[in-house]
Amino acid sequence: MAFEPPKRLVRALGETSPEGDDWLERLPELARRAVAERGLTVERVQVPGGRSSLVVLVRTADGTPAVLKLAPPRARPAAELAALAHWGGLGAVRLLEGRAADEGVLLLERLHPDVSVRSLPEARALLEAADTLRRLWVAPPEDAGGLFETVAERTGRQAGAMRAGTPPEAEAEALVAAALAAREELLAAPPERLLLHGTFRQSKVLAGDRVPWLAVGPDPVVGESAFDLARLVRDRVEDLIASPSGPAITRRRIKRLAESLEVDRDRLRGWTLFRAVESGVRARRVGRPKDAELLLEFATWL
Repeated sequence: MAFEPPKRLVRALGETSPEGDDWLERLPELARRAVAERGLTVERVQVPGGRSSLVVLVRTADGTPAVLKLAPPRARPAAELAALAHWGGLGAVRLLEGRAADEGVLLLERLHPDVSVRSLPEARALLEAADTLRRLWVAPPEDAGGLFETVAERTGRQAGAMRAGTPPEAEAEALVAAALAAREELLAAPPERLLLHGTFRQSKVLAGDRVPWLAVGPDPVVGESAFDLARLVRDRVEDLIASPSGPAITRRRIKRLAESLEVDRDRLRGWTLFRAVESGVRARRVGRPKDAELLLEFATWL
């Protein structure tokens, strides 16, 4: 079978790093070798798939449905492997086998890849996603060493890129300044140190068989829960922007999520601001002006 990477993956790797080009060239052979070594039967490549890995629907030698995931080094597959192993299938997809350290290859339980919580009505989707996220917030493994980035480290890199890529508009400059100030204040006194999903949103929660919903695709980081929850606040941002009640809905969402997950509301608002502005500036930098406009407008409500 030809392991053709989906266009979405090719485009995303091109936006983020030239390192992806070499990995994409090697990907077909990496996939063929991973399949052969594990005695897998390939069903199909998942399309459109993710923005950081190739996902292949397979069956193991005994006929069990599974997912073969191949990720480039820049996606930090070793950290994903360690996080999934630590969660042990509680709240997240179960790791069947992984060789992330040398190949970036993970064999995972098969969920229902075309059914995420985004298929639910908005209020129910938010509730189910938040409940899934809650189960992932545990103490990080003691023997992890420097495998997981901290929130301070990750946002430090992002802050540097934000300063270098600040849009020229006065309003955008003000938003970047506010986001950077919020980050400094939040990092001054973090309330906890937990293992976080790192890139959590509704589309990262898929339907399962052993439990209704499970998280997939973590880019794990260690820090406070408000950082993880912040990305969920802006889910379905297109709908929020299109609604005349968008600002009010956003404020209610922050209040509801903070109360239901016992997270400080001001800290959640601060991290939501930082993450929205960071994503907006990055979208503009890589040539996605429409996404940038939506995210920066959303940030003005916070």
